[in-house]
Amino acid sequence: MNTMANLNEPILPGTAATDYERYLRTDELLSLQKSALEVNHRDEHLFQAVHQTSELWLKFACGELEDAIPLVESAQVAEAIRLLRRANDTLSLVIDQLHMLEHMSPIDYAVVRTALGHGAGVDSPGFRRVHHVTPLLGAAFERLLETRRLTLREVYEHGHSRDNEYQLAEQLITWDERAILWRFHHLKVVERIIGGSVIGTQGTPVEVLGRRIDVRFFPDLWTVRDEITRRSALGADGHGQS
Repeated sequence: MNTMANLNEPILPGTAATDYERYLRTDELLSLQKSALEVNHRDEHLFQAVHQTSELWLKFACGELEDAIPLVESAQVAEAIRLLRRANDTLSLVIDQLHMLEHMSPIDYAVVRTALGHGAGVDSPGFRRVHHVTPLLGAAFERLLETRRLTLREVYEHGHSRDNEYQLAEQLITWDERAILWRFHHLKVVERIIGGSVIGTQGTPVEVLGRRIDVRFFPDLWTVRDEITRRSALGADGHGQS
């Protein structure tokens, strides 16, 4: 019997020629894009690739956040931190690949746009899921601090002795920061391709997107920095340092 030949034979369920294709379901995956005969412009393939892969990564990132919530609630903080690091790195990938859209000229996108109907980024399942799960994670973090009778400032002032809580807080603000950067980069790509003073596919002016960039999921994590800086500028007696 030729053992090596047998190892090349697929054993997973499915009809594809190899187990690689069956496991990754590449037949279904690669059929999700329009065919060359269906597109109004060839850059529809670029547009679909960027947005479809973004949805996959956002699904993964939000799944990590959702799994982190019960870990935070059960005080398994180190395990939650690991998942949040993965989610944060995933969001960086989503930001980076947005810039692939810069390969489309405004003239070419005007043709692509005719195929989008009323589709807009705010309808992204990944975008909506980010805005759903993130506050739940923030609430779990707040409950953790209440259980441990800690304030945010104490977490930062005693980071050397409260390392798990400090690292968790830092991963949360990294997620918040990258969500802001994601919105910012999205806006700038939109402005670069269609302009900044026009109407989007759902009738929303592009400039309105600019007012939605700096939405903060965890405002306390930002304002605690103000408190620390103000306090550091004061002496022990409450007066400014000389």
